[in-house]
Amino acid sequence: MANSTLTKQRSEAFRSTVALKSAMAVTGVILVLFLIAHMYGNLNVFAGQEAFDSYSHHLRVLGQPMLPYEGFLWIMRVVLLASILIHAYAAVVLWSRAKRARPTRYQNKKALQRTYASYTMRWGGVLIALFAIFHILHMTTNDIAPGGASDSPYQRLVNGFQPEFWYVTLFYCLSVIAVGFHLRHGIWSALTTLGANRATRQRALNIIATVIALVVTIGFLITPLSVTFGLVG
Repeated sequence: MANSTLTKQRSEAFRSTVALKSAMAVTGVILVLFLIAHMYGNLNVFAGQEAFDSYSHHLRVLGQPMLPYEGFLWIMRVVLLASILIHAYAAVVLWSRAKRARPTRYQNKKALQRTYASYTMRWGGVLIALFAIFHILHMTTNDIAPGGASDSPYQRLVNGFQPEFWYVTLFYCLSVIAVGFHLRHGIWSALTTLGANRATRQRALNIIATVIALVVTIGFLITPLSVTFGLVG
């Protein structure tokens, strides 16, 4: 009986609003760090094909011989997948709870802010999820290959963003902009959840969240647009 009660209490604790917000904050930090690292990796395209392909190969052999070939990448993929699933689950549950608790026909500034957050995080998250699937099939597994499949990561990138595939570039850019809005609101929310958002720090935290979101967004947009407009290729 005691074990059953303890298990129930633990289950309720893990499903509490505080626990879910904390889970979103922590997984959000993991995803932001990944985005920054991934953005840096993408910028290697400006160093040429050899440098970009070498960087891609280095990730696959990182940790050898302690890890098998692509061992590091698989660890990273598992961590990222777990983070995404936990992040999405917490977001859906919190959104559902907020919707049930929200009074009807209630409009003011806070309601408008909630609407902005809802569209930014919920619909932006859906677009990002769809883009992530496309991006993996395009750049990782090579199953989708606009411009032609290639064993070279550099060539796959260059092939996929040629001017005739403007719709691929457009989809990429819209998705990256959605990531930027998601980051802007997400970083602010994460800092609030982790207790850093005090009245005296609000302006500084707002600047930090905006700068990180802008850097990541611009950093990801530079690569495909440079290929499309003939600056890389």
